[in-house]
Amino acid sequence: MRLTVDGRPIEIDAEPDMPLLWALRDLAGITGPKFGCGIAACGACTVLVDGQPVRACVMPVGAVEGAVTTIEGLAEGDALHPVQQAWLDEQVAQCGYCQAGQIMSAVALLAEIADPSDEEIDAAMGGNLCRCGTYPRIRAAIRRAARDGAGA
Repeated sequence: MRLTVDGRPIEIDAEPDMPLLWALRDLAGITGPKFGCGIAACGACTVLVDGQPVRACVMPVGAVEGAVTTIEGLAEGDALHPVQQAWLDEQVAQCGYCQAGQIMSAVALLAEIADPSDEEIDAAMGGNLCRCGTYPRIRAAIRRAARDGAGA
């Protein structure tokens, strides 16, 4: 099976019903997306497929149509993506487990809405859970990234 992941074509030997998360982690060695719940409820496994956030733990790899972007594919060279930089600047992460999925959802949000309201941020990010409760810092980082030009 051929996929484009983080701008690179990759070949993987997987059954079509294998979850994309396991194909990425176990077969392609891409470990940024995390396993959290396995039922698409927590968002730790979020990746982008053609710019849209998807839960890789329930997306069959055979159903992927389009380019996959993971947290590893956001930075350009040594320059972090503006959302990644905002996460650092706002000191969002505590344990960090959910952060890759949070960042991917934030990138998708800002690609759709350049300057989202608090309500739009909450709606877009509501499916991404943070056990440490850093939601105020997540919102602040999204606002900062929007100010820094990460949006549409």
